[in-house]
Amino acid sequence: MADLDIRRRRGASALSAMLLFGIVAFAAAGPASAEDDRDRYQAVAIVTGTDMRSRPSGFAQCLRAVLVNVSGEPRLLEDPRTMELARHADTFVASFGYVDVMAGIPVHDDQGTYDRPHYLTVHFDKARIEAALAELGERPWRGDRPLVVPVLSMRGFGKPYLLSAELPAASDQRASFADRADEFGLTSRIPTEAELAAWGAVAGTLPTPPDAADPDEARVAGTLEFQESLPGWVGSWRLRWRGADYAWRISGVDYDEAFRDIVRGVLRVASGHGSPD
Repeated sequence: MADLDIRRRRGASALSAMLLFGIVAFAAAGPASAEDDRDRYQAVAIVTGTDMRSRPSGFAQCLRAVLVNVSGEPRLLEDPRTMELARHADTFVASFGYVDVMAGIPVHDDQGTYDRPHYLTVHFDKARIEAALAELGERPWRGDRPLVVPVLSMRGFGKPYLLSAELPAASDQRASFADRADEFGLTSRIPTEAELAAWGAVAGTLPTPPDAADPDEARVAGTLEFQESLPGWVGSWRLRWRGADYAWRISGVDYDEAFRDIVRGVLRVASGHGSPD
């Protein structure tokens, strides 16, 4: 199958995207168990306080995240119909709870007693979520969730390098990629230097997506380079999945959003929704 070349530009920062999407906590990838399935119907958002000031927006963020992750369709995040459902997110909630993000840190002023950030964990009613997906023309994705393995040549302000499990300077980028995968209910693994060498990956060039021994491992090859003229990172990705090849791009973003773009693409392809945006 010929490569599908989908180009797009997004200027939203990683922070604004995170606030829109929420911080999602799901089970590890692999064959779905009863516990895994239940976890996909919950999400976590950071809100201010435990009163009603931030609760509706927190419910809305979590509902949108759950609709995306249960279905495997990332387009639902910005779908106007999903936005409308999020206005009444409380009607889908089965239970919720708070954990103080700053637990254990002493309060230094009066503001700290009521404006402290909290993790709001929201558990949604499974039947209502599935009914909402049916109205949206979607259904729960029951298949195994892929493990995302990025094979990336990156270049910031110095020489190009391969994103590896051992590279000390890439610790923040490794953590960012893992967080982006978590947002979409997936897990990830950064390859070792030995694996990259065996796959023939070379810094400064677009690697060929290496074949995976595990059919549920999605290896995405790409280049990610910072361009001061934008300013921002420009990424090109390639994925071979179930015998089909996909290619897509993103530009003018930070590397958090670039990593998010990779994961969104894998999610859409693996769930059977089609090519990446």
